[in-house]
Amino acid sequence: MPSNQDVGLAIKRLQWRHHREGNRRLSERAGLSLVQWDVLRHVHRNPDASLHALAELTFQTDQSMGELSRRMIERGLLERAPGGGRAVRHRLTAAGTEAYEAGSGILDEVLSETLGHLDARERAALFALLEKALAG
Repeated sequence: MPSNQDVGLAIKRLQWRHHREGNRRLSERAGLSLVQWDVLRHVHRNPDASLHALAELTFQTDQSMGELSRRMIERGLLERAPGGGRAVRHRLTAAGTEAYEAGSGILDEVLSETLGHLDARERAALFALLEKALAG
């Protein structure tokens, strides 16, 4: 029977494999880092999210998210959007949408190389178990 540490390490090893390979392929084929693609994904899923919310969603500090968003604006991937109060909000540009979609295909390939070995029922069970562990 695997210990909690064994399970935790297996999760971390799988995440590291996804991260390393995703970063490599995104860089080579889309000119993005995994962190940049993750920002694009969250802006796509959460239009008008504040800079603070994006920082939390992408596991960054507000300061590092602010700097990253500035560089992504300079590259033409994001644009600032009007928002209420002092909140800084962002939206994808056409180039940002294109980069997000290209990156999504690349990440799907990477994830399919591991999670693709599970059938639909097994993937659903794994997802449910991970969500249950997260809720604890």
